[in-house]
Amino acid sequence: MTPLVQIRETIANAGLQQAIYASTGRLMDKRRHAVAPEVFPDYQELRSQANLLKRHTLEHLDFYLEQFENNVAARGGKVIWCRTPGEVADFILGLAREREARLVVKSKSMTTEELHLNERLEQHGLEAVETDLGEYIIQLAGQRPYHIVAPALHMTRYDVADLFTGKLRIEKETAPEKQTLIARGVLRQKFLSADIGISGANFLVADSGAVVLVENEGNARLTTSAPPIHIAVAGIEKMIPRAQDLAVFLRLLGSSATGQALTVYTSFLAGPRRPLELDGPDEFYVVLLDGGRTRLLADAERRQSLFCIRCGACLNHCPVYRKIGGHNYPWVYSGPIGAIITPQFHGIDRDPWLPYASSLCGACAEVCPVKIDIPKLLLDLRADVTTRTRRGLAERFAFRMYAWLATSPALFGFAGRVAALLAPSNTWIKRLPWFLNVGPVAKWISQRDLPPPPAKSFRRLWKERKRHAA
Repeated sequence: MTPLVQIRETIANAGLQQAIYASTGRLMDKRRHAVAPEVFPDYQELRSQANLLKRHTLEHLDFYLEQFENNVAARGGKVIWCRTPGEVADFILGLAREREARLVVKSKSMTTEELHLNERLEQHGLEAVETDLGEYIIQLAGQRPYHIVAPALHMTRYDVADLFTGKLRIEKETAPEKQTLIARGVLRQKFLSADIGISGANFLVADSGAVVLVENEGNARLTTSAPPIHIAVAGIEKMIPRAQDLAVFLRLLGSSATGQALTVYTSFLAGPRRPLELDGPDEFYVVLLDGGRTRLLADAERRQSLFCIRCGACLNHCPVYRKIGGHNYPWVYSGPIGAIITPQFHGIDRDPWLPYASSLCGACAEVCPVKIDIPKLLLDLRADVTTRTRRGLAERFAFRMYAWLATSPALFGFAGRVAALLAPSNTWIKRLPWFLNVGPVAKWISQRDLPPPPAKSFRRLWKERKRHAA
């Protein structure tokens, strides 16, 4: 099925559209209240500070990565360096074989989604269980995350009830509180029996060698402390210089993601269990993944794509994401951030349509807590697509004609008057005359309705206003 067909099916699904709009709308409202000046007066100042901190860290990433590795080792842990997602999976599988592990529990991690880690583990006879409630739901459904923060955002409680009934062989239960208790009962046994716990990392702190996890459910704490082995998988861009810098990022992350001042649980993990400690793993590993990230570091402008702290705010405010949903994006990351990260990680030729999945309204840049200029990056990627793609003769001719028309004020004004006379008034234009409805124009109008040309142009209204003023 082509991306366009999938997108059309999503748009035509009224129930799915309602679920997406309702969920993203709630997240938008919560964020708006959380960052209001009377609630969060230094919000804009912290955004600027976060941007500078991320920029500084990536400009000196080699130094901070070495500092982080030294501090992890000093606390009894070990850092594993991996160029590709496959190398990460190979390390985890090798360790599991050495320790004769059979059950792996995982807390929410978008980075492990890049590896298709669950599938790799299951192919080699290991049971992998997601313990975040949303991730657990979509794992049962055999799907990938729909949203960076809310993986099962597209599913209603009735969908979850049907899923639990079919997969867990229980009576149908539609109350969210009782559904949570059902999942809790299953997952608690998994925590107690697991041989390995795998987590992601929201931040890596260079000056202490700490892995920082934020969550609202508590499953990450059980994942990282109950099993005898903890493996944290993180992209190299998650690094920040000092523990003091977390005050900036934690405040921004909670308010931007879920509208909270802070998430419920914030965990600092630095090494295996000490001799006098009762809880914690016996072995502690941090797997650092490149996976295409160093390619972005080479470009001083585009490396800002790596500033992302995975809050999901850009998805919630994006009119395109809110229509087509998360599964119509080709990779792990959806929404505006996915539209700029995916082409840079995989190459622009793989999904050249992706940078065009945006209205360029700028809402994503306005809400980004670390001030990533997503619209600018989208335009840069579109330019890459244009230079790599040979346009047809008709399209090149059409753009030249438009350029000629747009640079001639008299002709442009005349064309506007003609369009106003020919087009139906007060009616949106859904189709063009046959001689215009060809080639790229036909594709363009097939997905868009055009507003009717105004009866009076801006220039005419301006002249009339000046005449009346005089």
